[in-house]
Amino acid sequence: MVTSVVSWTGVPGTAAMYKLDLPIDPKEIAAIERRRNKEQQRQSRIFNAKVRTIGVDVPTLERQVEERKAMEKLEKARDEAFDADRQQYDKIALMLEQRENQIARDLDKAVQNFREGHQQPQNRREFDLYDPDFLKKDRPARVSDHDPRCGPASLQKFAGEDLSEKERKKLQTELSKKWLTEQKDERKRSEAQKKYADELYDKKRVELDERAQHLSKMEEDCRKAVDMAISNFNQALAKESSERIKLEKQQEEDNNFSEIYNHLTGDILTENPDVAVSYYGPHRVVPDRWKGMSPQQLKAILEIQAQQQQEKQRLKEEEKQQDAEWDKQRILVARAAMTLEQQEEQLSSEIRKRMDQYNQQLSREQRAHLEYLDKVVYTNNPTAHYHSQFNTTSR
Repeated sequence: MVTSVVSWTGVPGTAAMYKLDLPIDPKEIAAIERRRNKEQQRQSRIFNAKVRTIGVDVPTLERQVEERKAMEKLEKARDEAFDADRQQYDKIALMLEQRENQIARDLDKAVQNFREGHQQPQNRREFDLYDPDFLKKDRPARVSDHDPRCGPASLQKFAGEDLSEKERKKLQTELSKKWLTEQKDERKRSEAQKKYADELYDKKRVELDERAQHLSKMEEDCRKAVDMAISNFNQALAKESSERIKLEKQQEEDNNFSEIYNHLTGDILTENPDVAVSYYGPHRVVPDRWKGMSPQQLKAILEIQAQQQQEKQRLKEEEKQQDAEWDKQRILVARAAMTLEQQEEQLSSEIRKRMDQYNQQLSREQRAHLEYLDKVVYTNNPTAHYHSQFNTTSR
């Protein structure tokens, strides 16, 4: 948005001088937009009846918490499994690294021993170049006229004066042969050293393999011994269990035989009537020992049953007379109720008529009152624009 302010003073050039076309500060625009967004978010929360009354979805949150806990538990179990595997792999790698380090140390030790025994500095061909006693062993610059060290640069011999050419060539030939021989010997020594180092490495590897086989065999023997001990223990337990079951079965059979004998010789199967008499009196019996009633007892029971039948017949007659009296009373009460119901219907009809008349009177008065309000009091009715002004802000 750009605001233009023009001031006219009547002097040429004054309008251009006071014209201000300056843009609004971006910070102010951002602040206005931020407040507008916050107001819209607040309105969406307040005017939404579901969010205002219910709030957060508790079951969904609880389900999400349970899912999160289950996921964390699964991740924890997986991490523990990975940690166990990693520890096992670390142990194996550590054992292999220790084994390689031991082999390297043994090989280095063997090489160092060989060097100390067979590769001394004084045995080298170039030892004369850095021999500390070189000056002590050195000869004078010239011993005689035929000294082979006196070359052209020594100012002892000149061109054309090579008197010892044959001896010199012979010496050079012998020196070349010596160098070749020393090179061959050195090559043989290096090959022998390499072969010796390879043999040491092979022997060490064979030794380690034999040791590993020995340890594996010892572990297998230990496992077999443990399995044998467990097997013997299980056999002993099985034997003990079978003996116990056999003794229990024998004891159960003895108890059954004793119980059968007691039943055969007891008072129940012999049908002794005296055992049914209770200790609380002669008129009471023990149910599990009672063998039946005597003829006198049966006769007394039949007489009591006949008396009970007569009494029951008398009670039925009295109940029948009482039911007839109650039927007569119900008929009288029903007639009186019908009379009262007719009177109540007449009274209700009169009341409804009066209420209808009263409601008609109220309707006429209310209609007249509404006409008065519409035509006299409320002559300026509000439009839709008036109602649209409400609920437009959350404040």
